[in-house]
Amino acid sequence: MSEHMALENLTVLDLTRVLAGPFCTMMLADMGANVIKIEVPKGGDDTRSYPPFRAKNLNGERESVYFANINRNKKGITLNLKAPEGKEIFKELVKKADIVVENYRPGVMDKLGLGYDVLKEINPRIIYAAVSGFGCYGPYHLRPGYDILAQAMGGMMSITGSKGGEPTRAGSALGDILGGLHVTIGILAAVNARTITGKGQRVDVSLMDSMIAATENTALKYLETGNIPAPMGNRYAAVSPYDSFTCKGGKVIIAAGNQKLYEKLCNEVLERPDMITDPRFVDMPGRLANQDAIAEVIEERIKDLTPNEAAELVLAHGIPAGPIMNIKEILDDPHAKEREMFVEMDHPTLGKVTVNGCAIKLMDTKPSVRTPAPQLGQNNRDIFEGVLGMTEEQFNTLHEKQVF
Repeated sequence: MSEHMALENLTVLDLTRVLAGPFCTMMLADMGANVIKIEVPKGGDDTRSYPPFRAKNLNGERESVYFANINRNKKGITLNLKAPEGKEIFKELVKKADIVVENYRPGVMDKLGLGYDVLKEINPRIIYAAVSGFGCYGPYHLRPGYDILAQAMGGMMSITGSKGGEPTRAGSALGDILGGLHVTIGILAAVNARTITGKGQRVDVSLMDSMIAATENTALKYLETGNIPAPMGNRYAAVSPYDSFTCKGGKVIIAAGNQKLYEKLCNEVLERPDMITDPRFVDMPGRLANQDAIAEVIEERIKDLTPNEAAELVLAHGIPAGPIMNIKEILDDPHAKEREMFVEMDHPTLGKVTVNGCAIKLMDTKPSVRTPAPQLGQNNRDIFEGVLGMTEEQFNTLHEKQVF
């Protein structure tokens, strides 16, 4: 394994808060980027006040574990970008940076005099990435954006939920996470483009766009059939049987995604070869139209098996299957453990804390969780004096003026 990290040569100025932007910069930091998180001097990132909390940290205070999870591996400074001195400090940092990431409403950075058109004159190689609810152009671009709006207006809620039920938000902030992933990909593409052109560029990602992209072939189904897709529970409109099935004490997923797998399921698990030639099930359109009948046979076969037992039975015949797992079961799962999807780290005020691991597995330059999330303004002196060359007298004067 290499002693290097994949993004160790990149410096990122992180102006983001809450989730979509911080998720992006967390990924960059996990892969080795030098991420400098810039927060407002009073209060900092909103998520410092988000649950879950450790009721008493090592200092006897309440502290957010949410913030600790999403901001690990970053350095932290405070800076008042409304103050003239704060603007100048930020511009000096831009000269030394590769990437700026922000998730303000479009136009905010321009009003501050720190938009892309200004920053690219300071550093033509700067990559300026913005993730917002609706992007930097279009009729909705000035609207405030939140995850639930992205899920609603991006089409995901309209196809999520029980059959015949109400549109349902995904259980996590999927719009924010997908927005964070898309802006990360955009940044890395822009870094590569810079090696070709020698110039940086602006990256614009919308939560709504990210959700539309994630609805996959929903638009195609409507355009080809004229039917508006609706919630189907755990079923999939293109494949059957591909669903959750009730067994003893829970549910199991069985995914017979092609004709060969369906025939193996009928012959080897259900012991019902007649279901292969039955006119109702002979091809995929027929199986999609008769999913209830198929489910009845499957559930009769597995009714006395637990979800794990049912999954093992089906897997033994080479058919994809797995139990529906809650978070406690995932934390205990040997595969998730070996893949390091939950990592325990030492935090200066929380003590031992478990955070999510990095889902990207680079086999040579391995991402890792190395340092805890910063305390508010923790690295002010390191950055302002060590990187920008500010004297102690200058530092103290600007601190007294509440520039940081």
